[in-house]
Amino acid sequence: MIRALILALLPAAVPAAVPAASFTPPAGCTTTMTVQSKECRVSNHYVCTGDAPNTAWRVDAGQTGPYFMTQTDTEGEWLQSRDAEGMQVLGKRNDPASITTLYETGRDSYDFWLEHDDRAPTHVTGYDTLTGKDHVIDGQTLQETEFEFTETDGDGTVLRRARGHEFVSRELGSFFAGPSEYGDADGEWLPSDSRPMSFAFPGEKGFEASQPIFDCDTVLS
Repeated sequence: MIRALILALLPAAVPAAVPAASFTPPAGCTTTMTVQSKECRVSNHYVCTGDAPNTAWRVDAGQTGPYFMTQTDTEGEWLQSRDAEGMQVLGKRNDPASITTLYETGRDSYDFWLEHDDRAPTHVTGYDTLTGKDHVIDGQTLQETEFEFTETDGDGTVLRRARGHEFVSRELGSFFAGPSEYGDADGEWLPSDSRPMSFAFPGEKGFEASQPIFDCDTVLS
């Protein structure tokens, strides 16, 4: 769902164009998990002492550095993000997303607005459904989901869409990308599959890695 697609505030300590030797979270924050994924992406998850309880951050990086960062809560609800296009924050929530509801009922819908720093608010609606299939990836048992979401402007014009499958872990409190399709305003669909390939926790090899290792070019252009 959109939680796996929208991201936020690049840490000043990690320049976007110069990969660091290892990921370093902002002051007052602690890295909890590093996830290496297909399509040349590494994600570092961290928590900060000054934040609201049950919230966490994630920074995604490619071969040239971080490009996407987001804050979510343990229900998997997206709160704020920043990418190359600017900053976005959660606005009005008509139907909050909930991992608890997803696990208890097998389906969770969501309906909320995004506030943008450079354009009018947009409206996001969608759902996640458990397929009943489990996948064990690098020792982590993840549940497969089917999802679909649509983002529109205030007049209802479709700006983007996505559909396909993701993975979710109640224990880790997070969704992870899977085989999906993403559509633009012109109705064209593009495939993507940035599913997780490995997980590293404190003390393990690969923890706080700054460089992705799967599906990457051998030579940077």
